[in-house]
Amino acid sequence: MDITQRFLNYTQFDTQSNEDSQSVPSTAKQLVFAKYLKEELEREGLSDVEMDDMGYIYATLKANTRKPTPTIGFISHYDTSPDCSGANIHPRIVKNYDGGDIILSEGIVSSPTKFPELKAHVGEDLIVTDGTTLLGADDKAGIAEIVQAMCWLRDHDEVKHGDIRVAFNPDEEIGMGAHHFDVERFGCDWAYTMDGGDIGDLEFENFNAASAKVRIKGVSVHPGYAKGKMVNANRLAAEFIALLPANETPEETEGYEGFYHLLGIQSGIEQATLSYIIRDHDRDRFEDRKHFIEKCVEKMNERYGEGTVQAEVKDQYYNMKEKIDPNMHVIDIVLTAMQECGVTPRVEPIRGGTDGAQLSFKGLPCPNIFAGGVNFHGPYEFVSIQVMQKAVEVITKICEITAEFND
Repeated sequence: MDITQRFLNYTQFDTQSNEDSQSVPSTAKQLVFAKYLKEELEREGLSDVEMDDMGYIYATLKANTRKPTPTIGFISHYDTSPDCSGANIHPRIVKNYDGGDIILSEGIVSSPTKFPELKAHVGEDLIVTDGTTLLGADDKAGIAEIVQAMCWLRDHDEVKHGDIRVAFNPDEEIGMGAHHFDVERFGCDWAYTMDGGDIGDLEFENFNAASAKVRIKGVSVHPGYAKGKMVNANRLAAEFIALLPANETPEETEGYEGFYHLLGIQSGIEQATLSYIIRDHDRDRFEDRKHFIEKCVEKMNERYGEGTVQAEVKDQYYNMKEKIDPNMHVIDIVLTAMQECGVTPRVEPIRGGTDGAQLSFKGLPCPNIFAGGVNFHGPYEFVSIQVMQKAVEVITKICEITAEFND
């Protein structure tokens, strides 16, 4: 099976995760695809194929050399984003893309004017949606590339490699993918998530991340007789929002700049809840941002009374650079592999996070490599077949180089 058909098969499974769910995985439909993946790995001849009751899949491509080599791993997640429907996906291939507008369906156009990333893929074969769902290249492209690479190595015994572990997990899109990942069972010296964007992406810096729930307690009184009595939680919510710097939001920042992001508002006169995420690459600035939220709470309570406003701030993950820096051979191997495969590396910080960030802090150094998807989480998502093929080459080259690695 070629990688195109493999990926297209995967898109037919709806694996959307649900951030409001308390189950693991967060949606039962993810397990349907997980079982399919497990059976596929068994059919393709991998060893030690297993899936736990939470949908985490582990397998091994056994070493074909007696030389002692590190055991490395490749990881991808199979859930798709809650931001856009992943049901009834209708992909199609735009062959030899000419650089113009792509009509996804009537009235829905993917244009290089709006999405200039398209221009880098003129002459390539692009898989697109019909404009009503996401595509799921995040991260089913990564899964397809890993499985395809294992099959290639299986069929090319002349390329020597050590034990290679693969793992596929649910719920990355809701920040839970690494929470139940069994690093000890995986048994790798280091690993790579195939969950990056366009060709050449290599990421080992990410945001430090926290969530903040700001709860505001109001007092409801008939508005005709409210003077000195009413505390309108709606208005206090607006006041709290105004305390945060307007130029430190996602739409106003880039690169290493951090932000406060208001995810949602649930509000009435008696109570309001503001849901934020807090992000910064620098650990000290990250701590300052969390402290600033607390200071805003104090300021509101000084004006309206103690207990009127409360904030619950929880850390989510940290910048993996802290754990990768002492293990830079993990990065050097990828850089060499990309160069030998004719790929120009693009080393940039992630303005987000990956499972690899959490796994790095669980003792498994795990940077992130491109999988090829572009415009994630929406109906304009696309992936280049040629980029997916190049990712397969990079994976196999990493395995080959690692077999010659001397610590």
